[in-house]
Amino acid sequence: MVLVDTNIIVDIWDRDPNWAHWSVQQMTKLHLTHPLRINVVVYAELARFYSNPTELDRNIAALKLGVEYIPREAAYSAGKAFLRYRKQSGTKSGVLPDFFIGAHAESLGCSLLTRDKRRYATYFPTVRLITP
Repeated sequence: MVLVDTNIIVDIWDRDPNWAHWSVQQMTKLHLTHPLRINVVVYAELARFYSNPTELDRNIAALKLGVEYIPREAAYSAGKAFLRYRKQSGTKSGVLPDFFIGAHAESLGCSLLTRDKRRYATYFPTVRLITP
């Protein structure tokens, strides 16, 4: 299984001139050998683009993505990663979505397709990242 980060899907949906081609290429290649999934945090981040969940679900299905729920132990790990972030002078006051996504990939033992290498590599060094 490969967990897909929000930025990859937004690249595709927005037809980003710099990243859409790479993101489509990666998803197409990975889909041949791995199930592709998003989690409920990515789902929530994508909700801003749609007026109802049915429309969002249809577009997620068109990308051949399944949706995974985050287990409690991954949520705990996300909170601990956020604590390390704050101790290293991080300025955000709420647990960031990337911490939930990274902790979820870590708990599943799966790869993460993303363009945001820095934060994931820093706080979830055991997660195999698929990045440009």
